[in-house]
Amino acid sequence: MNGRAMLTVTTWNVNGIRAREPEVLTFIDRHRPDVLSLQEVKASPDQVPAALRDLDSYWCYWHGHKGYSGVALLLSRQSFPERPVFAHPEFDHETRIVTATLGTTVFTSVYVPNGGKDFGAKTRFLNALATFTHAVHAEGRSLVLVGDMNVAREERDVHPTLRRPTEIGQTPNERAQLEHIIGEGLVDLSRRFHPDADQLYTWWAPWRNMRARNIGWRLDYVLASAALAEHASGCEVFPEFGTSDHAPVMASFDVAPPKGAPTSEAGAPPGGATPPTQTPPGASTEGQLKLF
Repeated sequence: MNGRAMLTVTTWNVNGIRAREPEVLTFIDRHRPDVLSLQEVKASPDQVPAALRDLDSYWCYWHGHKGYSGVALLLSRQSFPERPVFAHPEFDHETRIVTATLGTTVFTSVYVPNGGKDFGAKTRFLNALATFTHAVHAEGRSLVLVGDMNVAREERDVHPTLRRPTEIGQTPNERAQLEHIIGEGLVDLSRRFHPDADQLYTWWAPWRNMRARNIGWRLDYVLASAALAEHASGCEVFPEFGTSDHAPVMASFDVAPPKGAPTSEAGAPPGGATPPTQTPPGASTEGQLKLF
């Protein structure tokens, strides 16, 4: 890094943390991300493998239910000596979002509903996410909004053989909602650094060798507040890493990791988020909200 300060943020839908434990540990050992945002954990905190749940080098927050949904945030203790303030926006009804605040910077892990079983729930979640983004910026905070958005932003974000404008994840309304979120002061870093890439996929159906043939969708994003995005130095997909149906996406910023937990009024959870009722001691179930 030539002596420069650096912040790295990775998002990865692991499609089951218990199945992906060795791969997550390998990724951490290989890349040492400052922030690791995971989705589709499919495990309650006490079901998370101990090697990850009690990872000494990270502040670890696990938020999920057995076999369904779930998100996590892991923040490097070396980069962030003070424990982040973890919280949940009020629209988190299926363990689909957690935030971590350090100073005036808010990091997230987001898993937007697929919409196949309840399209209305997906629409409401996306609308609420736009409101949340607006509120965080109105409070004068920077936001790093990352995760599986379950929407392909543009037509080129779906392989030509899979493009169907009426299919969930590709519909004009969903794309308009994603644009609304991004329009609330965010920058799509994959597109910033790869403006002409037409096969920048992050998800592949787990059949017919789709991944090896790169016949997929772009569903996973690192979105950053415009001022922070000005300091971004790259954003890359790791299409060959791991056995999940999603690939990790990692962004780098030429800035020092934000220091210090917020205090006084600035320390309120962002955008109307709700703080957990306890400090999460590894396998605790604190922060778990009712599954609707």
